[in-house]
Amino acid sequence: MNNINTHNCNLNIRYNLPDEVWAKVSKVYEHMPGWIGYKSGIPYWFGTEEEDVFIAASVEPSGLSFYAQMNSEVWMSWIETFKLEALKMLGTDVGEPEDGYV
Repeated sequence: MNNINTHNCNLNIRYNLPDEVWAKVSKVYEHMPGWIGYKSGIPYWFGTEEEDVFIAASVEPSGLSFYAQMNSEVWMSWIETFKLEALKMLGTDVGEPEDGYV
């Protein structure tokens, strides 16, 4: 069975980074599997909140935040891919602050 679960992830990509860095993050967005674009300024992958399966991102004071509703295995693979692609594009380690990434 393809169980749909809710997932959250906060990454150490801070809201106050320069526009040049955010332009690179946007490029990572576009190259990720399931990219469908922006809706009302929010990036989405696979679908939107009106659908059963989706990933959305928002920029929060604590960092880049993802909210997803999907199969756990697919989510884990997707977010790990995002971290690796962001590392390549930004040149710095990307991870969750609670795991020591600052």
